[in-house]
This record gives sequence, C-alpha cells and structure tokens, in this order.
Amino acid sequence: MGALSYRGMARIPALTRVTPFDGPEFPRISILFAARDEAAKLPAALASLLALDYPNYEVIAVDDRSADATPRILDEFARRDSKLRVIHIADLPPGWLGKPHALEIAYRESSGEWLVFTDADVQFAPGLLRRALALARQERADHLTLLAGLDLRGFWEPTAVGYLGVCFAVGVRPWETRNPKSKVYMGVGAFQQIRRSTYEAIGTHRRLAMEVLDDMKLGKLVKQHGFRSSVAPSENFLRIRWQEGIGNVIKGMTKNMFAGFDFSVAKALGGVLGILVISVLPFVGIIFARGPAQIAAGIGAVVAIIFEAQVMTQARASRWFGLTHALGALVVCYIIVRSMVVTLARGGVVWRGTFYALEELKRGLV
Repeated sequence: MGALSYRGMARIPALTRVTPFDGPEFPRISILFAARDEAAKLPAALASLLALDYPNYEVIAVDDRSADATPRILDEFARRDSKLRVIHIADLPPGWLGKPHALEIAYRESSGEWLVFTDADVQFAPGLLRRALALARQERADHLTLLAGLDLRGFWEPTAVGYLGVCFAVGVRPWETRNPKSKVYMGVGAFQQIRRSTYEAIGTHRRLAMEVLDDMKLGKLVKQHGFRSSVAPSENFLRIRWQEGIGNVIKGMTKNMFAGFDFSVAKALGGVLGILVISVLPFVGIIFARGPAQIAAGIGAVVAIIFEAQVMTQARASRWFGLTHALGALVVCYIIVRSMVVTLARGGVVWRGTFYALEELKRGLV
C-alpha cells in the first residue's frame, strides 16, 4: 500500500514546473477568508496576501466575532491597502457553523471570476496566484486544491503531523482527484481555487452550513456535480505554522478527527485498528515474529519508513522522521480515540467558541 501511494503521489503535478500565467487578460480573483481571534498570525498572512504580483485581485476578510485584536489589525491593513475589504460579524445565525457562514458572507461581497478560499494564518508567496491559475488552466480544472508547506518544529510536531500526512496519502489517494471518473475528492482549507460559476452551481457554502470538514466537503461537492478537480503540492509558495506544539496539534484535531469518520464509532475504531495493523504491527513483528513472518514484517516496516520519509521531505522536514512512523501512528490513534470520546461526552463539538450539538452536526453532513 505504501509503495502504491508513493507512486501515486509522484503523479501529482508540481506547481514549480508550471509557467506562471501572463495574460494578456487577467481574470478577476477574489481571496476570501474568515478570521476569529487570529491576532498572532494574522499580520504576516495579510502582508503576504497584499504583496501578490497578480494585477487583478481583491482580498475579502470576515472578522467572525473575534474577541482579541483581530478586528483592529484587519481595519488597519484595510486603511493602508484598498485591495482589502473587511466585514465584521457580531452574531451567528441559527443553522450555521461560524467558518462556513463567514465564507458565505465573503462570497456574497466578492466580484471575482475565480474564488480562492484560504485561512487567516496562511502565507502566500508573491507568484502563487499566477502559477495556480496557470495550473488550473493546464489541468482544465474548475477547482484546484494546493497542499500547504508546514512549518513543523521540535520532535513531536513532525512525528504526529508527518504520520497524519501518511494517513492522508494512503486514505484519501489525492492523485485520484484529477481523474474525472473517480469519486475521490480533495479540499484543504489553506488554498482552494474554484470558478465562481462552479461554486454557485454546487450550492455555495449554504450546502456546507453545518459541515465541520467544510474544506474537504467543498471538494466532494465539486466532484459530485461533475466538475473537474485537481490537486498539487504548493512547494514553497504556500506556508503555514499550523499548531504550536504537540498539545495544540492534539487539541486542534479533537474537533474534526471524529467528524472525518462521519461521527461513527464503528468507522473511528475501524480506522484505529487499521492503523495498528498497517503501521505498528510490522515493527512488533520484527521483534517477536520468526522466519518468513519476521522477514515480511521487516519489509513492511522499511516500506513504511521510506514512504513517510518522502512525505516529510514534501513537508520540508527531515527525512529522518520517517523512523518515527510507528510512534506517530500511536499518537494519531490517541487523537482519533480522544476526538471520539470528547465529542460523545460533550454531545457535540466546540468550534470557534460556539457549541454545536452532535445530532445537528450529523444532519448537516455532506
């Protein structure tokens, strides 16, 4: 499975090999994001968004009920640069999660032929839009997702997030996204570029009003409606410092890991069992098995280490973290179980300071 995933990931187009789009006419692009209590990371992200070399774009930021300095930072940047428009939201209407609602509001105020959905902590390289547009045209895609480069620090961040990358590659099979005959879909919150006409045809974020995994499910709607989707690693064109420390990685995944299993206990426990069998058992077999079983376990462990080493390279982390494969697997198993237990105990999810009941979330699944 690791070898097949390795070959599949190698087939994904590279953003660095695309000639940047150079007109003669530049379609209007609207960059849309929601921000709630993002004061620490927001200035760097905004500075990068307003320094793009694309000649025809706007940035629409929605302050989603922030309690920190986020509103002031947004307003200060807007006063200095007319490309940025800021919308402040004071209340969340019933039947909506905060982020989908904010993105829906941003869309209504936008004017772009293409929409780019991103997050308030993502930094764009100056040439990103030209390359992304060129790649979308090359792929004849109505929807393009870029995989952000992650700023991972210390030991535990790469260990846990690196294995999450392995799960993503093996479980999602992102290279199949480009195949119009495949049901595989992709969507990452850091960067999703979609034609306005496509976005409107799939129902906008109104269809994702109560969807915790709104980014992934946006990609699902694109494929379900027969539009073309594509995915590519962003190389150094898209960077994010996702979570500070392993504690925040675990906390950040608590709200959405169980949602990734459709809030199903059976699916979540099946996922844990699959991880233990595929990623932990081979390393146990090296120690305790004998004969052909030990050899098979050794081969499985080596393939797993090599594959994760490649994932870590794409994430701009050391290849040596491939050796933490089994440890990362155990951490992710803990995250899955914790997410399930916490969600069930609470009877729902707390996201952006608001509680959402589990039954309501289940009804909103796409």
